[in-house]
Amino acid sequence: MAYQKEGVLKDGARVNLRPLVKEDREMLLKFFQGLDAKELSFLRSDVRDPAVIDHWVNHIDYRRVFPLVAEADGRIVGDITLHMRRVGWKRHLGNVRVVVSPDYQGRGLGTLLINEIVELAGEFGLEKLIAEIHLQAQGAFNAFKKAGFSVKAVFEDLVKDPAGNSSDLMVMVCDIQARDK
Repeated sequence: MAYQKEGVLKDGARVNLRPLVKEDREMLLKFFQGLDAKELSFLRSDVRDPAVIDHWVNHIDYRRVFPLVAEADGRIVGDITLHMRRVGWKRHLGNVRVVVSPDYQGRGLGTLLINEIVELAGEFGLEKLIAEIHLQAQGAFNAFKKAGFSVKAVFEDLVKDPAGNSSDLMVMVCDIQARDK
């Protein structure tokens, strides 16, 4: 896919935004290995397992999952994915997941990535985007809110951390067409 864009963060740092490709395997694995236990607890997959990364990079289908990475200084510093359905009653919806390297958090990269994926979602013909946010992921909540997402539901005691402690899950939604007006 021929897509590439430069982004500028709050502190003036520049990042290159582009789709994930198979050749990114090692950089993606290193990116996820740089996350701490708390950040890893918010993710749906065991991203430190090389087999998980192998599956992702060997089965890229941009029409099903669009993975966008932010690259700086020869490494991946952010990853956002847009999950889509081509058929069915949810085909107009996309699910968004984002992860930012600890040394790039608080610099506007999460919001930049979310804004970019919202624009791309409109080009893919999606109408609304959904993000599920762990109540303790305050940085993610702030980034999604700045990008035009709003809280639609809070489910009490729905998720558990690795130690088995229950917590709440927020569902945030962005109406792409309303946001663009």
